[in-house]
Amino acid sequence: MVADAEYVNIWMRPERTAVGRKPTYSRAQITQAAVRIADAEGLEAATMRRIAAEIGTGAMSLYRYVPSRDDLIELMADHLMGEIDITGMPSGDWRADLKRYANGLRAMWLRHPWVATVHRSLPGFGPNQLLLIERVMGALDAHVSIDENLRLMALLNSHIEGAVREEISMAEEVRRSGLSASEWMARSSPRIHQLVNSGKYPIFTKIVTESHQPHLNRDDQFRNGLEHLLDFIAVALPPTPEPPRPPGTQPGLPGAHRDETLAAAINETPACDETGITVIGGTSACDETSEDVASPRSCTVCGRPVPPTVTGRPRQYCSRACRQRAYRTRTRAGT
Repeated sequence: MVADAEYVNIWMRPERTAVGRKPTYSRAQITQAAVRIADAEGLEAATMRRIAAEIGTGAMSLYRYVPSRDDLIELMADHLMGEIDITGMPSGDWRADLKRYANGLRAMWLRHPWVATVHRSLPGFGPNQLLLIERVMGALDAHVSIDENLRLMALLNSHIEGAVREEISMAEEVRRSGLSASEWMARSSPRIHQLVNSGKYPIFTKIVTESHQPHLNRDDQFRNGLEHLLDFIAVALPPTPEPPRPPGTQPGLPGAHRDETLAAAINETPACDETGITVIGGTSACDETSEDVASPRSCTVCGRPVPPTVTGRPRQYCSRACRQRAYRTRTRAGT
């Protein structure tokens, strides 16, 4: 254990001194060799002696480049962070950015399952980790405070890590059993039938007989959970204000014809629209319109109050985020 007074962060140590002969190896070479060994044989196999044999040198000479085992793990972890594609982030579409990051992080874990055995509570602030912070958290920076950004990112990372750890653990359990995934499930069937037939576990029975989630493949399970989490983040973001419109205009109408079209629409419309706009709280010939104007609407997605409109159709959603959620829900339902 290195005392605090002696500790120097690996990223603050120069890779080579200003004087003396040129180093034979680099930290990058040592790190890449360690990752190759861990991928093939597990993290515990990536010792200094094993790495030295891999690159063809003595074990003691490597300590001039990497002073400790903890430093080696820090270098390996940051190297893997560099595999996640964050090119072009933030793009302006926070949902697309976070989805790409989540899928990239999961793919990296699945390529290097030994990552699940790394226990690192304190960040080392390596260059690839810092780049991830800037690019990924930058996707939400324009929408929320930095504290809310940290909370939402912690939620997202916990979801990704929890899902991938379970996936890696299940794959390892199946591998140790010597059975395929379908054979492993078949072996569990008698016990499941016994529990269902007992009638003692109604929630468990619903999971077995009604739930679709356990029957999805791993890709679809992850995608489904991620979409729900992104929907939650969308609700946590403040509504995007719509740009102000000049008086007497309708959204979506060409500028040269807006006034004429609006006037024509009013002239052709019976007293329904006119009464709905001018008479608030009075008796109207059109019950639907007077109720829309007199009583505040609730968002059909989240239940929040919907801002009133002066012209055009009454709004159904309180924000653009809720309108997008409703669209995605209809799309998934096939409507």
